[in-house]
Amino acid sequence: MNSSVRIGRVLGVPMRIHWTVPLLVVLFGYSLGSQTLPAWIPEQSNATYTVAGLAGALLVLGSLLAHETAHAITARKKDIAVQSITLWALGGMTEMSKPRTAGAAFLVAISGPLTSLVVGAAALGAGVGLNALTGWAVPAAVLVWLGWANFVLGVFNLLPAAPLDGGRVVQAVMWWRTGDRDRAERAAARSGQVLGILLIAVGWISVLRGALGGLWLAVIGFFVMIVANAERQHAVLAPALRGVRAADAMSSPVETCPDWLTVERCVEDVAMRARHSTLPLLDFEGRPSGMVHLPQLAKTLVLQRETLRVRDVATPLSQCTTCAPDDLLEDVVEELRPSSGMRILVIEGQRLVGIITARDVSRLIQVHALRGTESR
Repeated sequence: MNSSVRIGRVLGVPMRIHWTVPLLVVLFGYSLGSQTLPAWIPEQSNATYTVAGLAGALLVLGSLLAHETAHAITARKKDIAVQSITLWALGGMTEMSKPRTAGAAFLVAISGPLTSLVVGAAALGAGVGLNALTGWAVPAAVLVWLGWANFVLGVFNLLPAAPLDGGRVVQAVMWWRTGDRDRAERAAARSGQVLGILLIAVGWISVLRGALGGLWLAVIGFFVMIVANAERQHAVLAPALRGVRAADAMSSPVETCPDWLTVERCVEDVAMRARHSTLPLLDFEGRPSGMVHLPQLAKTLVLQRETLRVRDVATPLSQCTTCAPDDLLEDVVEELRPSSGMRILVIEGQRLVGIITARDVSRLIQVHALRGTESR
């Protein structure tokens, strides 16, 4: 996830924190310390409420980490590679490779909500027991609040819609029953789209009725809908790319531009006659050094075009998505860099042999659809 910072490792897995996490801590801490605790346990000092609110917010953050760590541990037990764990304002995200079997997918998906429910039961029991044995009302109330927060987290995540864990569970069960993974992914993504729209609608209705908490629900619904849309697109894309190698999809030959040219020369000599909206760049030795998009050239001020080199406004090779001609396109698309978009440079050794763009991928999808029509 963009705008996140790596802060360490959890069980050997890189852990990242999104910039919205401090916002999460402040919001939960403020809500608990200024509203919930004063209503439950009145006549305490402001300092007590502040400290207790902050402690509760940090405990919720720890609960989110436990939820995501459970996914990671289960995935590694099933020989699924885990790339990272990221915490952010709307929860957490564990980046991992795709499970190889429906059973593994089910266990990975269910492990997070089950952990939240177990943590919730433990916190609730600890809060009730602490209050009964010691009479420490404030710490007990924080634990009870933490328990209910984890119950809500666990139950919400079990809703049968991707990208929530419940959607992954339904997807795994459908995959197991039908043997069709692509169909299961499309169904889970569609349910996610519907759930996202419902959450947005309910959230805005709540806001219009004066409940500002509905705004948070609408934001969650928007996130669910966006991710579900992306997953549905991927579910359509994956079958079309399966078994296709980069060399079979790339455009070749492709227009290139020397990276030492000025922007003005690049526009006049190369960009104006190029077939693609992306130009790969070559250095003095003919090796690929990056790529530039025509909108990047257009944004360059006219006065600067005579002095700026095209490499100064281009995306360097280190930030581009590259592959070899024999690489499977499905695997390459999974590793797309955000800065590249749907643009892939195909490189053999140190020589550029082609480029794969959104137009090339779109053609593969259309051909796949034609083959499906012929088989019916």
